[in-house]
Amino acid sequence: PWPVAIPLVGKVSSHRMTDRRFTPVVYTSMAMVAFAANSVLCRLALHDGAIDAATFSILRFVSGALMLLFVTLRVQGRVLPVGGSWTAAAILAVYALPFAYSYTQLSAGTGALILFGCVQVTMLVAALGSGERPHVMQWVGLVLALGGLVNLVFPGLTAPSPSAAILMAVAGVCWGLYSLQGRFTSNPLLQTTGNFVRVVPLIGAASLAVFPRVHVEPRGVVFAVASGALATGLGYVVWYAALRSLSAVRAAVVQLAVPLLAAGGGVLLLAEAVTVRLVLSTVLVLGGIAMAIVGGRPSRREADQSAA
Repeated sequence: PWPVAIPLVGKVSSHRMTDRRFTPVVYTSMAMVAFAANSVLCRLALHDGAIDAATFSILRFVSGALMLLFVTLRVQGRVLPVGGSWTAAAILAVYALPFAYSYTQLSAGTGALILFGCVQVTMLVAALGSGERPHVMQWVGLVLALGGLVNLVFPGLTAPSPSAAILMAVAGVCWGLYSLQGRFTSNPLLQTTGNFVRVVPLIGAASLAVFPRVHVEPRGVVFAVASGALATGLGYVVWYAALRSLSAVRAAVVQLAVPLLAAGGGVLLLAEAVTVRLVLSTVLVLGGIAMAIVGGRPSRREADQSAA
């Protein structure tokens, strides 16, 4: 679907994003699949030691930036000027490096729980601070989805090292903040391209401190480039497109599907077993997300509509 969706994201205005062929549900689903694919690729690259975390991060965002510049050229007919901001790029950089480093020290289950727990807290606090008041059904859906996540990752939970846990928590907070930035973009393609172009020198400069510990294998390069060009670069564009139609609460909750989809990817690609735990987690997470999505609108929005 990428060749169809990315040109649409780059060309149409916010008033035309409601085209029935490309609803926010489609964008959100595509973004979650991309994030899950990224999780699998990161695990293949970093858990097996095929590449060090700094080099992985650099290759990931360089390849993502190059892909987005190419897509921007094809869609817009030009590359410059790009959108984005240094603030968003800095948030993205502070997410990317801690995420990669902590991934080498945490089990997949522990890392997912810390990451998405911090994402939920960050986005929910921002939602409440901006005046959103989730319906009781949304709170119940969030609890169910979180319960499904805990059930999914519980066998892999281990006592994390404090430094790795802090790094993953920082990554989760920054990803929540970066997601919140996307709710106000007018052109997801140009915004994401500009952010990626700016983040490359930031990640490169931060990674110089660990240059002597570089370790690169060919398969690690393949995983990093695939993660950057496809799952990260194009995935972030579609996520920014989806965010314009999601409240902060809904945007937070739907991301709990990522570990579930990543587990499904493990079943399909890594020959992992389908267990009763996985099936139960699927029911809880998807059921919770459905409840959060169909739950009542925030009271502030209802008040604005009634006032209008």
